[in-house]
Amino acid sequence: MLHHDLLVRLCQTRDWLRADEEPRPSVATVAQRAGIAPHHFIRVFNAVFGQTPHQYRVRAQIERAKHLLVLTDTPVTDICMAVGCSSLGSFSTRFTKHTGMSPTAFRRRYRPEPGVAAHLPPALVPGCFSLMGAAPAEKAISEKRPARR
Repeated sequence: MLHHDLLVRLCQTRDWLRADEEPRPSVATVAQRAGIAPHHFIRVFNAVFGQTPHQYRVRAQIERAKHLLVLTDTPVTDICMAVGCSSLGSFSTRFTKHTGMSPTAFRRRYRPEPGVAAHLPPALVPGCFSLMGAAPAEKAISEKRPARR
């Protein structure tokens, strides 16, 4: 069973892993900041968040790269460096593995038309955010059959 204090520290470490600070802290450093042994930290992080700290960091890098590709005119090489990758080849391979298309193809597909204000297309907005903005239902819909008269 997780104690509240441990859960709070795990959430803080998740934020540290996603942060854009330079140099990027290693998993061992993040575990030390949280006051947890590195191997135990990896196991507990995986149990709570469903992925290892490394997998989480990679996913956060890909998500940041997606936003930069759609919302800016920054070259792919610069985006690669901005999200913490040192090799364009490994970045492109990792990006393609996670999204199913290269960074350039992703930009072409989701980039708004020239002259249109840059914003994230609905396809890239997580579903939970779209549900938060939905209007509440006016009345409950019953799936029961109407009563016979």
